[in-house]
Amino acid sequence: MIKFTTLLISSFLLISSVYASETSIYKKSAVIPLDEAFNSVYLELEERNFYVVFEANIGKNIARFKEKWAEDYNTNKLGGIRSMVFCNGWFANKVSNIDPTMLALCPLRLTVIEHSGQTHILFVKPSIVGKDSPALDVLNNIEKTVIEAINAAME
Repeated sequence: MIKFTTLLISSFLLISSVYASETSIYKKSAVIPLDEAFNSVYLELEERNFYVVFEANIGKNIARFKEKWAEDYNTNKLGGIRSMVFCNGWFANKVSNIDPTMLALCPLRLTVIEHSGQTHILFVKPSIVGKDSPALDVLNNIEKTVIEAINAAME
C-alpha cells in the first residue's frame, strides 16, 4: 500500500509539474514552413504595434557545433529554431507606471520551432510570471494581444 501511495503521489506531482509548464507557455502549432510562420507572426505583431528589435536563428547558430556535440546534437531532430525579441513602448510605459519590476519581461520574446513536420510558436505568458503583480491587468492585455497575433499568423 505504501508503494502504491508513493507511486500515486509521485504521479500526481509529475502531472502537476507538466500541467504547470504547459499552462505557462502558450503553444500554437500548424503544418506550415517555419520561415513562413516566423515572417507571418513578425507582421502580425507589427500590426499590433509590437516592434521586433532582434531576431536570432538559434538553429543555425548551434549547427556550428554539430561535430563537436556529436550524439548530443539536436536529439529531438528539430528542423529549425528561430527566436524574436519584440516590444511595444506604450505597454512598456503602462507596466513601468504600475510595477517597474515587471519590466523584467521587457522586451518580450517568442520562439518558433519545427518538429515532426509541424511548426510551433512558443510564448511565455506574462500573466503567469506576473500573477501577483499590480500590473496583472496590463500583462493580461499584452498576453491577449500577442496570442491574437500568434493565432492570426498560424491560420
